Amino acid sequence: MTSAHPHDAQIRSLYAAYLDGWNRRSGAAVAACFADDGDIVGYDGTHHHGRLAIAADFRQIFAGHQTASYVAVVRSVRSIGDGVAVLIAHAGMIPPGAGAIEERFHTVHTMVAVDEGAGRWRIQLLQATPAAWHQHPEAREALTEELRDLLAAQ
Repeated sequence: MTSAHPHDAQIRSLYAAYLDGWNRRSGAAVAACFADDGDIVGYDGTHHHGRLAIAADFRQIFAGHQTASYVAVVRSVRSIGDGVAVLIAHAGMIPPGAGAIEERFHTVHTMVAVDEGAGRWRIQLLQATPAAWHQHPEAREALTEELRDLLAAQ
């Protein structure tokens, strides 16, 4: 078991700000979470590089597509070097027009955060990996229930 990261709350808040920007469908809010040269690899494998490109790309994505909303639970935040941390979260998606989480769209978010100075953390890399868990349907079902409970409590 690893101990909590000294900046655990700030890193979790950064991830929450990313989710909030996504759920509000704001390319500017999503991009504001990233380092100038940050990267995001989306659920479908699309790669976006740099804060300005992320802002422009996501503005276009949100304008042209109805995107699912995220509900997530952070599993860990740990240090991987001075001023660098990794956050692992499991997220569920609520498709547009649906009122419930669709377990076929579960994802694992891996977020590498960097301290840009004065405690200002930014996302260097966020990778969304589909979490089908074909060999462990019980894990997928347990996550679905956990996320539904989390959503109900909000």
